[in-house]
Amino acid sequence: MLGGMITSTTALRVRYAETDMMGFTYHGNYFTWFEVGRVNMMDELGLPYRDLEKRGYRLPVLEAHANFLRPTFFDDRLELLVTVRERPGARLRIDYELRRGSELCMTGHTTHAFVNHAGEPVRPPADVLEKMRNFFEKA
Repeated sequence: MLGGMITSTTALRVRYAETDMMGFTYHGNYFTWFEVGRVNMMDELGLPYRDLEKRGYRLPVLEAHANFLRPTFFDDRLELLVTVRERPGARLRIDYELRRGSELCMTGHTTHAFVNHAGEPVRPPADVLEKMRNFFEKA
């Protein structure tokens, strides 16, 4: 993780079931990979998503966007870079870059809100803000 922002890298391998009739990775699977990368990032921060849920917090997706630059195929070995560039508040934006080696295949982002079990917007827990803030202050 770099100072001034939060980064995490997750290795992925395209499974046969994730491709379509044309042999390309089906576009909806990229959003599943976003989730895999987000959960991995939260684990690396010491903030497992499961623990947040037990404490009554959720992070639903408010917005999801993807730019498909190059197709990916069965058995490709990929790296997903997940980045939080701005300190989170009530909302959290996460950026994504998917690479096959040095080749950039896709970029995207998701925006999330902190909500309680009833779906009402809430402030993020203080310890979550503190752990994330530490990465921004290292810049």
